[in-house]
Amino acid sequence: MKIFYRSRFKREFKKLPKKIQDLAEEKIEIFRKNPFDSRLDTHKLHGLLKTFWAFSVDYKNRIIFDFCDKYTIRFYSIGDHDIYW
Repeated sequence: MKIFYRSRFKREFKKLPKKIQDLAEEKIEIFRKNPFDSRLDTHKLHGLLKTFWAFSVDYKNRIIFDFCDKYTIRFYSIGDHDIYW
């Protein structure tokens, strides 16, 4: 599976505490193997973000992404549940 990281995602990731960055990297590795692993709580978003999906990094933080095709994903944003564009 190929993951593309949008520039916004990269900026937000760098601003996170090291502990959350490490946890996010662990979750991304799980995601690469199985995007719907139960440890990720992957789910479709609603409302303004209804075309996107998200999975949990921890209780507070999530990664917002979409499926380009069967083998390609774009990570748009990482942070708490107040993420909106």
